[in-house]
Amino acid sequence: MDAELRWIAAAAGAERARKGERIQSLWGGYGEIVRVHLTGARIRAGSDRASVIVKRVEPPARSRSDSASHRRKVRSYHVETTWYRTLARRCDDACRVPRLLDAKVTGERGLLVLEDLDAAGFAERRRRPTSAELASCLAWLASFHARFLGVAPEGLWKVGTYWHLATRRGELAVIADAALRSAAPTLDRRLRDAAFQTLVHGDPKPANFCFAPGGRAVAAVDFQYVGGGCGMKDVAYLLAGPDAYDSQDEERQLDGYFAHLRRALVARGAGGDADALEREWRSLYPLACADYYRFLAGWAPGHWRGQTHGQRVVRDVLRTLA
Repeated sequence: MDAELRWIAAAAGAERARKGERIQSLWGGYGEIVRVHLTGARIRAGSDRASVIVKRVEPPARSRSDSASHRRKVRSYHVETTWYRTLARRCDDACRVPRLLDAKVTGERGLLVLEDLDAAGFAERRRRPTSAELASCLAWLASFHARFLGVAPEGLWKVGTYWHLATRRGELAVIADAALRSAAPTLDRRLRDAAFQTLVHGDPKPANFCFAPGGRAVAAVDFQYVGGGCGMKDVAYLLAGPDAYDSQDEERQLDGYFAHLRRALVARGAGGDADALEREWRSLYPLACADYYRFLAGWAPGHWRGQTHGQRVVRDVLRTLA
């Protein structure tokens, strides 16, 4: 057993660790996620832990250390490590996340040893969730946003999400729509100036949710872009992002999100803010959609040209800003 597997075994409280299947590579070839099988592992409660998930970050040799893309990726993994070390433990079953067993960072390289959510009962994945499964994802987001309402993003992205304007100047410069390009700073400012700020997941696509059987409960993974922001940025990305849902279902899901958010706020003793928060965030939802579409228009212009719903949303929002 090599030194890395010995460290993983010690992190998990096991006698031995054996590398299992590769779950996926990280974006841009920056590492991999693997399942590691354990022997002789017992958690404090006394039940067996047969496996863990290991996220290994190792930038490719071809990466340009002076590029904005490289710096953003490396920073994202440092942010994720900070998130798991400092704030993830605040999440409960309503916004379930994997438990961190240990982590180490050496320069641009890192290892995260995490609970295996498959073994914890969240073994199902969805490429395109049903309406009920989507509602479960939104309930998770509502609980997450309520739990971290007003929490400062210390050690995280000051502005969460992977598409926020300050880190996407290259994409902004190539947007063909001059009106959208010129409106980008206003969209960004309006979202950053929201009175009600929380922590946003930053990349809540369906692939980052792990489903329990039947889809009634979910856990979330991949916190590379967690940071401060208006909760509508997460909701807009899930509802109106790359795989936009029809407008009627979008409205129903938005209503469901706010119902869950209100209950979560009341449970945390913050129900007095619920009316004002909902008024503000509902008004910002179209702007959050337009802000994501701004990124898409520069990052994937071919895909953007086919987004008739998104283009209609952007036109409507630009009229309100004129």
